[in-house]
Amino acid sequence: MAHAFLVIDVQNDFCPGGALAVPDGHAVVPLINARQAAAELVVLTQDWHPPMHQSFAVNHPDAAPYDVVTMPYGPQVLWPAHCVQGTTGADFHPALDTTRAALVVRKGMHTAIDSYSAFFENDRVTPTGLHGFLRERGVTAMTLTGLALDYCVAYSAEDAARLGYRVHVQASACRAIDLRGSLAEALVRLQACGVTVGA
Repeated sequence: MAHAFLVIDVQNDFCPGGALAVPDGHAVVPLINARQAAAELVVLTQDWHPPMHQSFAVNHPDAAPYDVVTMPYGPQVLWPAHCVQGTTGADFHPALDTTRAALVVRKGMHTAIDSYSAFFENDRVTPTGLHGFLRERGVTAMTLTGLALDYCVAYSAEDAARLGYRVHVQASACRAIDLRGSLAEALVRLQACGVTVGA
């Protein structure tokens, strides 16, 4: 299996009506389902936060959603509480095909550190185990899709490139939050590390 298809965080809370809805987030689902049919290896990721997660604004007195605070691992955006373990918001979008997934990577489970990337927590050091899983199966290249392009998709793509994979982001099957210019910044970073972004 030389190629993996990664589906990043297509969960209810990131879709319209969710706690941290990405504009038009649900529109990626049919595109992702169609692409999975030809994929060699499918991996899904899932934000899976405890209620007291330190990336939640509600857990910081006098803070508001989208404020930025300094954590031991660096700057951290404070988000509305989302994808709390065991809630409907943390479930995959009901129309997403999950039957072909060889692995589901749950991330953001540790209270004190967020985890945008499918490969590492936000300290960019602590692994999720995905890299080992892919290497054992001979994966050398991957396509990423999902939510949100400027955060979890971009961080995952950057880390994959840093680990030596050939990486493509299928932008048509992604949507972005675009918080304070975050989409443009993410695209610059992706280009700088050799990730291709296209249809």
